[in-house]
Amino acid sequence: MRSNYDKFPEVPVAGYEADCLAGWESIGAVLLARAGSAGGKAVIVVECYHGVNDSELIPALKAALRPALFIDARQAYLSEAAIDALTFPDVTDDRIFGYMTRLDISRFFEPARLEEARRQLDRLESGIALVYGTGAAFLSRQWSLLAFADMARWEIQLRMRRGEVANLGAGNYGQDFARQYKRAYFVDWRVCDRIKRQWLPQADYLLDTNQPGRPKMISGQALFAGLAQTACRPFRVAPFFDPGPWGGQWMKETCGLDPSEPNYAWCFDCVPEENSLLLGFGRHRVEIPAQNLVFFQPRALLGGPVYSRFGPEFPIRFDFLDTMGGGNLSLQVHPLTEYIQEHFGMHYTQDESYYLLEAGEGSHVYLGLKTGISPDEMIRELEAAQQGGEPFDADKFVEKWPVKKHDHVLIPAGTVHCSGKDCMVLEISATPYIFTFKLWDWGRLGLDGRPRPINIEHGKKVIQWDRQAEWTRWNLINRIEAAGSGDGWREEKTGLHELEFIETRRHWFTKTTPHHTGGGVNVLNLVEGREAVVESPTGAFSPFVVHYAETFIVPAEVGEYTIRPWGESEGKTCATIKAYVRT
Repeated sequence: MRSNYDKFPEVPVAGYEADCLAGWESIGAVLLARAGSAGGKAVIVVECYHGVNDSELIPALKAALRPALFIDARQAYLSEAAIDALTFPDVTDDRIFGYMTRLDISRFFEPARLEEARRQLDRLESGIALVYGTGAAFLSRQWSLLAFADMARWEIQLRMRRGEVANLGAGNYGQDFARQYKRAYFVDWRVCDRIKRQWLPQADYLLDTNQPGRPKMISGQALFAGLAQTACRPFRVAPFFDPGPWGGQWMKETCGLDPSEPNYAWCFDCVPEENSLLLGFGRHRVEIPAQNLVFFQPRALLGGPVYSRFGPEFPIRFDFLDTMGGGNLSLQVHPLTEYIQEHFGMHYTQDESYYLLEAGEGSHVYLGLKTGISPDEMIRELEAAQQGGEPFDADKFVEKWPVKKHDHVLIPAGTVHCSGKDCMVLEISATPYIFTFKLWDWGRLGLDGRPRPINIEHGKKVIQWDRQAEWTRWNLINRIEAAGSGDGWREEKTGLHELEFIETRRHWFTKTTPHHTGGGVNVLNLVEGREAVVESPTGAFSPFVVHYAETFIVPAEVGEYTIRPWGESEGKTCATIKAYVRT
C-alpha cells in the first residue's frame, strides 16, 4: 500500500505569507536598507547558533553589506587549549557521557581580546560594522540591527558526520562523530540555547541557512507570530530517520523512505529538542528547531503544571525503533533519577515503554530478569563477553516475552530490556534519551566499523535486581484497563507504570471521539487506520488531518478537541495512543 506518511509537515503562519525573503541578494538588500548607515555608523550583529556554515555566511554577508569593519566573535575567544580545559569537566573523557554544563558564552572570551574588539567598534565613526558568530551579541552589547542565524539539530549532526562542523571554540573538524556530538550535547548546545533565550526575542530577523546556498529570512515578528499560532493548534514536528546496525525494513514502505538504503533503525518523530518545526510563509518553508517553541511558548504548549515541574523542556518523547527484518536492540538499562542527577546533572530520567505497531511471527522483547538469577554471575559474564570471552547468554539471565501488534510493554528506569528482532516499536518515553547504559550488543560493530560503547560499570549500579519474571508479568506487560466509552469509541488505560510520570490512553473509534488536554500537553500517534482528522468543537483551529503512524502534538492551550476517522478510514476502526504527564 502506498505511503501517506507526511515527512515534511508544515504549520502555515497566517497573516505573514509574504514575510519570507529567499536568497542572499534579497536578504542582503533588506539588511543593508534597515541598517541605515548612510553618512553614519551602523552595527549589524549576526548571532549564530552552533553548526552554521561560516564559509557560506561570511562571504555572502560581506558581499551584501560591504562592512567598514568585520569582527568574527571567535577572534576574541580563549585559545582552543584553554577552551578544551574550560569544557573538560563537563565533557569528561568518557566516550558517551558528560555533564550538563552551566557555562555561558561569556566564559569563552579572553578578556583582553574581548576589550580590544569592543574598542574597535567604539573607534569606528562611519560605515557598517558587521559583528558575526556565536557570542556576537555579547561582544557587541548594542547594535543597529540584530539577525539570529539558527540551525536545526539534525542538520548539525549531518554536518558533523561530513566533517563540516567543529565544536564551539575548537578546530576539531572531522573528529570522531560520537565525541563531537557528545561535546555539542553537553556543552555547545546548552551554551547556544542560553544565548538564544536571551537574544532571540530581541532579534530583528531570523536566518534559516539549513539548506546550503538557499538561505531564507523572516522578521522576528513573523517568527514569534508563528510560534504563538503553533502553540494554539495541533501540529507535527519534522521527523528524521537514521540507519543502525540492527535496523529494519518496515519504515521504508510505511514512511516512504529510500528503498536503496540498507535499513532504517530510528525515527525521531517527536523529540522537540532534536526535531525541527517547519513554518510556512506563502510559498516558502522556514525550518527552525522545535525547541524554540518550548522556549518561547512554554505555558501555552506544556500547560502550567507541566511547565512548573519541568521548566522549558518537553518531557515526552515518541520515536520509532524498527527491527522488522533486522536484529535485536542492544541489551540495556536506564539510570534511576537519583543516579542521573548525581552523575549527569539531569533532574529526571528516561522511563519508557514499547508500543508494538507491528510484530512478526515469533517476535519477542527481553524485559526484566529471570527468577533466582545471581547478579554477580550476570555481571561477571557480561564483563567477560565484553573482554572477548564467550558471548553473553542473554536468555540465561533475562526474561523473554512474546509480543504481538498493539501490545504495550512498560519499562521503568532500572529495568533490563531490549526489543527483539522483527518488532516495530513506537517508543513512548521521557526525553533524556542519551542516557542509555548498554550492557551487551550481541557482539556487533557499529556502522562506523567500531565496537559500540558498552556501559556495564554504570549499568550494574542501577539495575533493579528484584524485577524478575513474576513482578514483570504483573506490572509491565499489557496492563490494559477500560477507562471509558461512548457512541462509536472506547478508551483504555495502557500504563505507564506507577513509577513513571507519563500516562498513556488508547482510543479505538469509528466515530467522533472526545478528548481534552486537561491543562497539559498531549502527544498522540495514529496506531490504527489510514487517516483521521483532529477538530475543534468551537472552531478554534482548522481541521488537522493525520495519517497512519504519524505522531502529533496537541498543546495544552487547545483544551477540548475531537478525533474521528477521515478519508480512506471513514466507516472503519481507527486507534490512537495518547501520552500526557500525570498531574
